[in-house]
Amino acid sequence: MILKAINGGMQTHTTFPIREPGQLHMNSSRDELFNLAIERKEGVRAANGAFAVNTGAHTGRSAQDKFVVLNATTQDDIWWESNKAMTPEQFELLREDFLKHANERDIFVQDLYAGADEAHRLNTRVYCEFAWHALFIQHLMIEPTAEQRVDFDVEFTVVDLPSFKADPERHGTRTETVIALDFENKLVLIGGTEYAGEMKKSVFTYLNFVLPAKNIMPMHCSVNEDDDGRSAVFFGLSGTGKTTLSADPKRCLVGDDEHGWAPNGVFNFEGGCYAKAIKLSRDAEPEIFDAINREHAVMENVILDENGVPDFDDGSLTENTRGAYPLDFIPNASKTGVSGQPLNVVMLTADAFGVLPPIAKLTPAQAMYHFLSGYTAKVAGTEKGVTEPTATFSTCFGAPFMPRHPSVYGYLLRDLIAEHDVDCWLVNTGWTGGKYGVGHRMPIKATRLLLDAALGGRLSDVPMRVDPTFGFQIPESVEGLEDQSILTPRDTWADKAAYDASAAKLVDIFVENFKQYETYVSADVRAAAPQVQSAAE
Repeated sequence: MILKAINGGMQTHTTFPIREPGQLHMNSSRDELFNLAIERKEGVRAANGAFAVNTGAHTGRSAQDKFVVLNATTQDDIWWESNKAMTPEQFELLREDFLKHANERDIFVQDLYAGADEAHRLNTRVYCEFAWHALFIQHLMIEPTAEQRVDFDVEFTVVDLPSFKADPERHGTRTETVIALDFENKLVLIGGTEYAGEMKKSVFTYLNFVLPAKNIMPMHCSVNEDDDGRSAVFFGLSGTGKTTLSADPKRCLVGDDEHGWAPNGVFNFEGGCYAKAIKLSRDAEPEIFDAINREHAVMENVILDENGVPDFDDGSLTENTRGAYPLDFIPNASKTGVSGQPLNVVMLTADAFGVLPPIAKLTPAQAMYHFLSGYTAKVAGTEKGVTEPTATFSTCFGAPFMPRHPSVYGYLLRDLIAEHDVDCWLVNTGWTGGKYGVGHRMPIKATRLLLDAALGGRLSDVPMRVDPTFGFQIPESVEGLEDQSILTPRDTWADKAAYDASAAKLVDIFVENFKQYETYVSADVRAAAPQVQSAAE
């Protein structure tokens, strides 16, 4: 079917042939979308000039409502143990109903790039029911110039209709909320949720599917670089300090969430940031604070007082308060979004068991082991009487966005680390001197000093010892570190027997979690597992 072009030469994606509804807003500017969102009462202008909105029932991603169409393109390449399937017939019914719903409404359309590297970027068209969603995705993706949009050839389409309600019986969904991805037809349908993050994560999921076949490693990570363009990659789950530690005023921020590692270096998938805002302060995170507290920024679920002033400490609606803004709101952000081959890879974890050292050097095999594990620990500090830490594993530090089996990404990372002689570090921002409830949080000053030393190459010549439990290398001492004892976690515990018990428990958890990957990895990766019998040596 040949479809008519919209708005002077722009190609309409053949899988979603929307007609012009009451009004089709094509590629509206940042200022136009901001004003339209307020005019349409989709949210309010806060006292700091940002757009503030409450996303309703969904204040985070709806992982259980995400589906991938099972067809010839996906049947043999999707990690179906972690991805829900939808039939092509169900998706076609959903597409037809989405199209009808869209044609009855004003729609805001944005043509954007995913990927700062021109050789690998994805031309994406996003249809939004809300003006503020269009503003959000314009912030988070890369905006083409007016000249680039003239012959913009749409390769991928996202349709975002929060007021659409899926029918579980008709569409095969779990609830009225749906995020359905058809990789064969390069189309995503999002309905029943106002949480804007679903859009960007859907694009990321598609890139995670297509890029490995091109020998490009898609990564849920942040990246920064020094003055000479030498980059560092930061992996880490929520609460480990990924955004805070990568937003270093002494280094240029390439991007804070999603990147690709190609033969010619790393590149940002995005053109903006989607930062957590809970307990945000200028003292702790000045760059992020200033970026959110300005006109055109988007604040999700941040509580405002009677004067419209945001209270970033108020998590009564959700702890997942967010701020979205373009990268140019960060003063030391990269203007290109690309950098050279990384010199360092950092895996962040907040170990509430108090077992892991503040920094350790990993071999490529150990890096793959810890990457596939994706470990951190959560604490129930707000729940009365609960003091025991709980281990959390999210493979590849982004399991919800990994459509292929984790071993695909693990081997890519291991090979890239080895090929480019990259130093890989495991950094614990969690507890020292005891587990959660006994010890204390790793001092941020110490973490920054150790990271600076690692990224600056100053740990390359220091004496290292091999940890008897985990097998990685730990510096024996680091210049400038006030408390050298934190480099050896067992020495920081008053009760050594308690440390041994906590270490043994954590090792058992690691080993049990990794059983699901053992048949997919080589012997050297299996050998990188911690050894519980050596914990007390």
